[in-house]
Amino acid sequence: MISDLAQRVRTSLDAVIVGGDRVAFGLLVAILAGGHVLIEGVPGTGKTLAVRAFALVLGLGFRRIQFTPDLMPSDVTGTMVFNPKSGEFGIRPGPIFENVVLADEINRTPPKTQAALLEAMEESRVTIDGTPMQLAQPFIVCATQNPIEYEGTYPLPEAQLDRFLVKLDAAYPSESEELRLLDRVAQGFDARRLETSGIAPVTSAQELVAAQQSVRRVTCSPEVRTYIYGIVQATRTNARISLGASPRAGVAVLLAAQAAAAVDGRDFTTPDDVKDVVPLVLPHRLIVRPEAEIEGARAREIVAELLAAVPVPRG
Repeated sequence: MISDLAQRVRTSLDAVIVGGDRVAFGLLVAILAGGHVLIEGVPGTGKTLAVRAFALVLGLGFRRIQFTPDLMPSDVTGTMVFNPKSGEFGIRPGPIFENVVLADEINRTPPKTQAALLEAMEESRVTIDGTPMQLAQPFIVCATQNPIEYEGTYPLPEAQLDRFLVKLDAAYPSESEELRLLDRVAQGFDARRLETSGIAPVTSAQELVAAQQSVRRVTCSPEVRTYIYGIVQATRTNARISLGASPRAGVAVLLAAQAAAAVDGRDFTTPDDVKDVVPLVLPHRLIVRPEAEIEGARAREIVAELLAAVPVPRG
C-alpha cells in the first residue's frame, strides 16, 4: 500500500533531516502526484540535504545542477557533439536525464536557462536539436532558492512558479529539532557523506511509478471538487490579491489531495486532504497587491483565511 511506502519514507527522512516528517509529506505529495517542488529558505536550513536524502531513501538516481549566471540551457538539457571516430553528430544528454534533479539556487541563473526546465517539468521530455527525448520515470525537479538575497538574482516568473506543484518553506527548526540535529552530529553524522551514514533505500522506481498510477485512481467526489473550486474562486475575488489561482492551480490541488489521501491509506479524498495540501499548493501561485503587502498581508496568511471562510462540505 502507498501508506506503507509513505511511512517508510517519512520515518527514514525524519532520522536524517530536521523536521523530516513535515518535509517528507510535501515531497511525497509532489512525486506521487507527478509534480515538482520549490524549496525556499535561508542558507543552512537543509534544503539540499533534504533532496539528497529523499532521492537516496527512494532508491532513485540523483543529479545536482548548481545554477549560476553563466549556466546555459544546453548545460541542463544536453547538446549535440561531433564524434571524430564515427564522423557523426550524437546527443550528449545533460544532467536533466535523472529521476531526481536538484536545481540548486534556481534564481541565480537567467530566465533563458530557467525556461530550459519548462518542457521537462511539464512534459517529462526535452528536445535537443529538434530531437525529442523522454526523461527517466519517475521524474521530479526539486528547486531551491534563497529569499533574502536579491543582488544578482533572477526571480522566477509567475508562469514558471505555476509549474511547481508544491512550495516548501525551509524555516528555522524548533528548539527540540535543533537539539536533535546537534545530537546526531555529536554522534558522528556527516551530511556531506550521506551514502555512508547508513541510509538505505526503502522503495524503488518501479514501485513509485505503480504508486503514481494508483494515486490517479483515488476517488474525488463532486462535493470535494466543488470545495476545491470554491477555494480557488475565493482567491480570484479577494480584494488583497491581484492575481488569483488559475484553473491549473485547481487541478494541482485535486492531484495533491489525491496523493495526500493515498499517503493516509485511503482511496477517496476528503475536505481534510484539501485543507492539508492547499497551503503547499496555492500561496506561491498568488500575487498580493502592493498596498496589501505594505500593510503586512502575505499570500500564506490570506490562503489560511480563505480556508477558514469557504464552507466545508458535509456528509
